[in-house]
Amino acid sequence: MHSPSPVPRRPMTRAGGPLRLLIISASMGAGHDTVARELARRAREQGHDAHVLDVLRLLPLGLGSGLRLFYQSSIRHYPWAYGGLYQALLRPGTGHRPNGVPLARLASSRLTESVEHTGPDVVVSVFHLAAQLTGHLRALGRLRQPSAVFVTDFAVHRQWLHPGNDLYLCVTDDAARAVRGSTAVPVETTGPVVAPDFFRPAASAATWRQRFEWYGPGRTPVLLSAGAWGAASGLDETARLLSAAGYLPVVLCGRNERLRARMARVPGTLVLGWVTDMPGLLRAARVMVDNAAGQTAVQALASGLPVVGHRPLPGHGADGVRRMAALGVSETAPDGTALLRALRRLTTDGAARDLRIAQGRGLFRGDALARVAALAEA
Repeated sequence: MHSPSPVPRRPMTRAGGPLRLLIISASMGAGHDTVARELARRAREQGHDAHVLDVLRLLPLGLGSGLRLFYQSSIRHYPWAYGGLYQALLRPGTGHRPNGVPLARLASSRLTESVEHTGPDVVVSVFHLAAQLTGHLRALGRLRQPSAVFVTDFAVHRQWLHPGNDLYLCVTDDAARAVRGSTAVPVETTGPVVAPDFFRPAASAATWRQRFEWYGPGRTPVLLSAGAWGAASGLDETARLLSAAGYLPVVLCGRNERLRARMARVPGTLVLGWVTDMPGLLRAARVMVDNAAGQTAVQALASGLPVVGHRPLPGHGADGVRRMAALGVSETAPDGTALLRALRRLTTDGAARDLRIAQGRGLFRGDALARVAALAEA
């Protein structure tokens, strides 16, 4: 791996002046990178410098690529295996279990090298392995800059937590309580990080509605999300159920071309690959069926699109779907009958739909970047 090019030095003014941020993400799906890019965009818009690193590229000997491939293959083909790993290593609970520090330690030298080259005033982690890495280095005194962790998950698993970090930012009060109960590090709730386009009317929504009408005249469009990697269980069965009930299933297959080809054989279904115009698509649909409580679900909530959790992926996906529903920002449907019942209620204008929309949008109440800047200036 080549060393990052040095960033030109300039005088820094702590009292409200420009800052340098180093944001550590991970190319696991698209959610963590999406959050990292939005934080960087906000920082640059406000006159700060921001540099984004992929923690997987900091690992030596191709370990990062291997880790990504293992996770991708597991959730696509062997979700039960990832579910078992999550239960054993990640899910909160008592008893001694391995943590992520030994793996994170392998990336230590490359991170310290990147810190030296970029000269940040604060380091922000948006992936749990990165949080283990920064906490480890802070505890050893090898990272002098303060370290903030933005926890992207609704359900906080133990690998996010390291007492060496300086600040944790969470998407909900519920997640913040979980962090606070496990570590003495200061914790705040800022809500999710989503690009501003998801809060605004989208002119392209009209084009999407025309496309929906062409594929399924008179049918209500319902999104079925499988994430960036196209990981889902029973997606064809769910699409057939919705189509038979008079809906237009709009299947988001991400970058999984095999899934896209398979779903294209389901009658009455609109199958999409990687979508670049998510704000317009979300504004044009009526409900999203979600299985992971990830960034696509958060974007739906910002867009005013009700979310129903159904057939969640094992592990943190299932925990996240349950936590979202417990907070009232979404619903869960344990079977096809419950799913159709939820769709009838949430696709119809009225109090039930309005309540879900209002509760979902109520999550977006803080500014994570402002808290990061305050940490840097402290």
